[in-house]
Amino acid sequence: MSDPSDSRAAPAGEDAKLARERRPVIERLGLAAVALVLGSLFGGVAVAAWVGGELFLAVMGAIGCLMTLWVGGLTLMRG
Repeated sequence: MSDPSDSRAAPAGEDAKLARERRPVIERLGLAAVALVLGSLFGGVAVAAWVGGELFLAVMGAIGCLMTLWVGGLTLMRG
């Protein structure tokens, strides 16, 4: 259980938005590049599974690809 008087406790509400620091541009670009690489790997799994006739694995790979690319895009936009 956390102590409300603990200085390490996360702020709540609007204070949390003010306490959050923006990521540097180079860090956002690096994280987006990692997401792009991992998204392409998931996409490759999806294509290979589709060609191999594994429909469930293809769908899961495609979902993983889309989610990874989505989060990479959010990282760039949100900062």
